[in-house]
Amino acid sequence: MIRGVRGATTVEKNEEEHILECTRHLLLKMIEANDIKAEMVASAFISSTRDLTAAFPAKAIRESEDWRYVPVMCVQELEVEGSLKKCIRIMLHLNTAKKQSDIIHVYLNGAQILRPDLPKAEN
Repeated sequence: MIRGVRGATTVEKNEEEHILECTRHLLLKMIEANDIKAEMVASAFISSTRDLTAAFPAKAIRESEDWRYVPVMCVQELEVEGSLKKCIRIMLHLNTAKKQSDIIHVYLNGAQILRPDLPKAEN
């Protein structure tokens, strides 16, 4: 079964190393929360808001040796009036036997407001 695992975080600065660090941290929390191994991941989509221009967040995933063969696509998030700024979102498509209700989606920092209905992972 393929399941989607969502995650999002916000960053404070539009600086390459900060964007990559926050993306790595989000991915790590998603991995820990769902016991993910790279070979389980069919693909990863990453989006960032228009105000993040210093780096491709996908670079943080591609730099990890274990994730070398995971197809990753980086796109720009839709710009909607009043939407969350400086936000990075990740969607992992994961091969797993877990039920949909057992998947833990991770929302960190300011992104926690995106899904107030879901339990929160620790930053």
